Parts: sequence; C-alpha cells; structure tokens
Amino acid sequence: MKLIASLTSPYVRKVRIVMAEKKIECDLVIEDPWSPNTHIQQSNPLGKVPCLMMDDGGAMFDSHVIVEYLDTLTPVGKLIPVTGRDRAEVKCWEALADGLVEAASLVRLERVRRPADKQSEEWIAHQMKKVSGALAAMSDGLGESPFCVGSHYSLADIAVGCALEWLAFRFPENSWGEDHANLAKLVDKLSERPSFKDTAPK
Repeated sequence: MKLIASLTSPYVRKVRIVMAEKKIECDLVIEDPWSPNTHIQQSNPLGKVPCLMMDDGGAMFDSHVIVEYLDTLTPVGKLIPVTGRDRAEVKCWEALADGLVEAASLVRLERVRRPADKQSEEWIAHQMKKVSGALAAMSDGLGESPFCVGSHYSLADIAVGCALEWLAFRFPENSWGEDHANLAKLVDKLSERPSFKDTAPK
C-alpha cells in the first residue's frame, strides 16, 4: 500500500498514527494538493489527501474511511469498537475533532489565500465560533477521564490529539490549552507516544 500524504495535514496524521499503532507498513508519497503540478486527482477525484493506494491499484480516500478500513486489517491495537454505543461515541469524537479542523482550515484559507481587502471578518468569526464550541464540547466530554471514551486509548484520542496539535501549530495565538487544562493534559500524554512523536507537524 501507498499513502499519498501531506506532512502538515491533521487528517493524514490521523491515518499515519493509526498505521503506527497497528504496526501496518505503508509507503509514504508526499504530495502538495495546492501545487499546480499536483497529481492527486489521478488518485482522488476530490483532490484531497490522505489517499490510500491499494496493491491492486484501487484508491481509498477520506480519513474516516481509511482508518475504519485499517482497523479491520489486524487485531493489534484495536482502535474502534465493533458495535454499540462505544463505537458511536468514538466516531462522534472523531467527527467533532475533524469538524474543528475543517472550521479552522477555512479561517486559514480566508487569511492566507484571499487578498486582505476581500477577507470577511464575519466569515472568520463564524468559523472560529465553531472552533470554540468544539473545544468546549471536547473539554466537557473529557472531564477528568484519562481518555475520550471509556478507560482505553482509541481513535477518539488520536483524532482529538491530531486536531489540537494542529490547532497549536497553525494558530499559536489560540489559548485553548490555558482555557481547557484537561485537553492540554490529554495532549501532553498523547504526545509522549512514539506514534505522535514520529508524526508531529513541522
């Protein structure tokens, strides 16, 4: 298998961490989807990373789909419950984390890709309200628990860790760690795992 990836994408990082935790070997192909010379649409018609290229030539895209598939490949380090409420909770945490990234990414695109005189502060405020709401929901949902769902490390923790470290990377002025000490504590713990250390955005 090959993973078409950008090293700063939190969605790619989520997939890479799942692979590391489950000890799945995969070649990494670096691609910049924003480059005019990108070839990503030959594999993913949506032009996004991550994209998992299968040995038979097929392609799998969207990080939600890829991590779901990877978790079925081996029982090592099971990250998504098979059925029931716990499974739904893990997937909801993933959706919340990815939604935070999506909203913050739209803000970054507005600020970086659009001329200053065409940027909408109303649009930026609308998206940052989603970020604040997601952070508050994560903090409330985590409480004093050691992990996002139950007493075990799961995809929920991976998704949240990737989202929050990306937010710190791209929005260093955001004080989410000061405002939500329990989330900062969780991220500090996650950042000590080899899978997180080896995939930190640079």
